[in-house]
Amino acid sequence: CFTRLNVGVEKKRNVFSVCETELSAVTARLNLTEEQLEDLTTQNSGDFIKTSMLGLSDEPKVGFSAGLTDSGSVGPFDEETTLIFSKTITNIGQGYNQSAGVFTAPVRGLYFFSFTAADYLKGYMGLHLYRNDQPVIFNLNLNDHGGYASTSNAVVLQLDGGDQVRLSLPASYRLYDDSRNFSVFSGFLLFPL
Repeated sequence: CFTRLNVGVEKKRNVFSVCETELSAVTARLNLTEEQLEDLTTQNSGDFIKTSMLGLSDEPKVGFSAGLTDSGSVGPFDEETTLIFSKTITNIGQGYNQSAGVFTAPVRGLYFFSFTAADYLKGYMGLHLYRNDQPVIFNLNLNDHGGYASTSNAVVLQLDGGDQVRLSLPASYRLYDDSRNFSVFSGFLLFPL
């Protein structure tokens, strides 16, 4: 009777030993898989940082800044006039046309635009920002003291490829700029849509 019992116990020990060996192998493979997953996650995070933060992705790069003029006063004009910011500071992607004073969106996306305009004589200064032929912003400032004064604004616009953004000077208003770039128009693509 003890012999059969010993044989049964021995068989169970062998089965238990085999299960224990297989469990150790599965645990080792699981640990290795977890390490590989952690390495891939770290690598992907690093790749994301490189492409997102450093701009190494295939997304288009678009941005510009331009000063108004070096010649001093601009305006007043008898009618509203598109301002030609002729001093290109930066024009990545060539979206800004310094001859026409117009930015043309090369791709559909979300864009950020800002402007600052200055004058030094008493009177009104102001600007319209247009998307295509639709006014988006009107900025106004009354320089009632003489001396330098400025006005600034910014906007985020969703544009389709080919949409245009420009600034215009209302009739009878004036601005000032010189080599110090008091009056600047800037914009850049936040991300394509």
